[in-house]
Amino acid sequence: MPKLKDEEILRRARNILYTRVTNGIPLTNSDTVREFLKVRIGTLEHEVFWTVFLDNQHKVICMEELFRGTIDGAAVYPREVVKAALQHNAAAVIFSHNHPSGVSEPSQADVAITQRLKTALSTIDIRVLDHIIIGCGECTSFAERGLI
Repeated sequence: MPKLKDEEILRRARNILYTRVTNGIPLTNSDTVREFLKVRIGTLEHEVFWTVFLDNQHKVICMEELFRGTIDGAAVYPREVVKAALQHNAAAVIFSHNHPSGVSEPSQADVAITQRLKTALSTIDIRVLDHIIIGCGECTSFAERGLI
């Protein structure tokens, strides 16, 4: 068997994790989503903001990168998040973004935008279940910290 390159191994791992996340089974915890996101965005050198769109049974409809930024930030626009959630007919969402610095602790800006998004989505009956920050192989969950 030929030796696999690191990038090929990572691509296969992403595909396996994506299949696990999107296989139609309701998400009862965010462990699988976290593992997928760690592999997918954890090593990027620029900040990205992903959204996992869920139906009313908490099955994954799709996962999308909505915003891409620089090494220390990404602009997130609530209007665009609401628009995407409506387009996907989502009942709930899980947000995630990476911190290229490697620190997974939420900043005040992270907490503020999460609250703005939660407020915007609540007006159209879409629930925010979590916001997961990925940094250097570690994750911080807003839900687990009581920030949602």
